[in-house]
Amino acid sequence: MTGDAEAQRHREKMAKRKQVQDAEVAGKTIESKGLLIVHTGPGKGKSTAAFGLALRALGHGWKIGVVQFGKGAWQSGERKALERFSDLVSWHTLGEGFTWETQDRARDVAAAQRAWDKAKELMADPGVKLLVLDELNIALRYEHLPLDEVVPELAARRPDLHVIVTGRNAKPELIAAADLVTEMQATKHHFAAGVKAQEGIEF
Repeated sequence: MTGDAEAQRHREKMAKRKQVQDAEVAGKTIESKGLLIVHTGPGKGKSTAAFGLALRALGHGWKIGVVQFGKGAWQSGERKALERFSDLVSWHTLGEGFTWETQDRARDVAAAQRAWDKAKELMADPGVKLLVLDELNIALRYEHLPLDEVVPELAARRPDLHVIVTGRNAKPELIAAADLVTEMQATKHHFAAGVKAQEGIEF
C-alpha cells in the first residue's frame, strides 16, 4: 500500500471513529451532576487518585474539603502541598492511625464519629464543591460508623457536591449508591520485594 493510500485509509478510519464518538457525546443530556466517587480495591493508588482530582479541582478554583478517617498525624506530601492553598482547602485529619496501632476500639469509634461530624459539616457548606473522605471505607468496614446512616447521607448530598470515598473493601451498599467506582488491583507491589514506604511515593 502506498503512503497516500495508507494516509487516506487512516483518515477514513478516524472519520468513522469520530462519528461514533460524536454520537455518543451527543447522547449525554445531563450537563452537570455532583458525583459520588468510590476508590477501592487492594491495589495502591486509591488516595493518590483522589488527591489528583483534588488538584484538578483546585486548578479550576474550586473550594475543597478533606477529611481523613485514618493515617493519624502523618505529615504526607499531599497534605503539605494542598495546605498551601489555604484559601481553598479545608483539611482535617481526625483519625488516630491504623486500627492495629491504636488497639482501642472505643477510641477508633470516637475518632471516626468526629471525622464523620466534620464531613457532614463540610457537606453542608455551599462553598465546598469537592469533598475527599479518605479511608472512610475502613471506618465502615470495621463498623466504627453506622452504614445505614452514612450511605443515605452521602446519597442525599447537595446536587452540586462531588464526594470521593477511598479505602479498601467498600461496602456493597456504598458501591450501589455511587456514580463511579474504581477498583485498584494489586498486579505487582514493591513492598513484596522488601522496599519500605518512601517519602514522595507512599506519603
